[in-house]
Amino acid sequence: MSLLEEVIGAIQPLDVEAMAKARERLDVLTKPRGSLGILEEIAVALAGMTGNPRPTITDQVVIVLAGDHGVVAEGVSAYPQEVTAQMVYNFVRGGAAINVLARQAGAWVTVVDIGVAAELEGDGFLRRKVRAGTANMSVGPAMDRAEAIRAVEVGIEVVNEEIRRGASLVATGDMGIGNTTPSSAVLAALSGMPLNRIVGRGTGINDERLSLKKGAIERALRINNPDPRDPLDVLAKVGGLEIAGLTGVILGAAAKRVPVVLDGFIAGAAALIAARLSPLARRYMLPSHLSEEPGHRIMYEMLDLSPLFHLKLRLGEGTGAVLAFHLVQAATRILSEMATFAEAGVAEELEG
Repeated sequence: MSLLEEVIGAIQPLDVEAMAKARERLDVLTKPRGSLGILEEIAVALAGMTGNPRPTITDQVVIVLAGDHGVVAEGVSAYPQEVTAQMVYNFVRGGAAINVLARQAGAWVTVVDIGVAAELEGDGFLRRKVRAGTANMSVGPAMDRAEAIRAVEVGIEVVNEEIRRGASLVATGDMGIGNTTPSSAVLAALSGMPLNRIVGRGTGINDERLSLKKGAIERALRINNPDPRDPLDVLAKVGGLEIAGLTGVILGAAAKRVPVVLDGFIAGAAALIAARLSPLARRYMLPSHLSEEPGHRIMYEMLDLSPLFHLKLRLGEGTGAVLAFHLVQAATRILSEMATFAEAGVAEELEG
């Protein structure tokens, strides 16, 4: 049995007993029943994920997977491919937005080279390169099936290492110039929706590049004909190495009953693949923000999730997900630190 098959088989349904106990406690805390809204929903979901009626979050990690994309040769991005490698060094130095926001949240950042086109030097990141960037998906498959599976398994291995280090909450992060293009292609393949509804401007491309981007995706779908019934076929033909790695992060965390906070559009593509590989894995996903990419809302609808906030973010790196860490922590603290009516000596709501 492969690692991927083993992990998919290990993912279990949520613990309904723990969820019921969490709801019972929330209903007797010193507040009107249900008055903390979505925070209460998060608390109950966390109880089901962890199997603990009063879940706690200890260490938090943002796993940033970096990979390049051959499709950038089609002019789909406003930035050159070298920026992927340059940003990895920026992450290592602690100078990127995700480093700043992770420090604020008390989380650490783990950076993984899963498919950067350049050979990176130095320390401070994990070397798990499956291949030096994908091929140009507009002229053939982005990678072969074995490479896609290996990249998923890299994500599983990395998240397992982070959980062994103590992580009890994981955020998905990504870096890869041009990666909204394969993410859009994954969404198009799995949803069957027209490109005009789901393809956005990524890093802020102009009309000319947007037209090139849509053309590259259309050709990739026509030439490769990915099978929507086979998520690994979609991933290999029109996906990306960091998308595959994030798929593994989601599946691996779910198998260990560790919640995963999804970031934006790239994470959404990985979440769609993960949910097709294991429908149970969806229950271990926590949403964060709504991206500026038009297809992100559709991804949430397909996953039956609702974003927690909309800050017009379109950076990636895990920035939206790590901001959601604060809300997840708040949900757990409500359960663990608020007093019940009986404990506080406060009169409960009258019946009738």
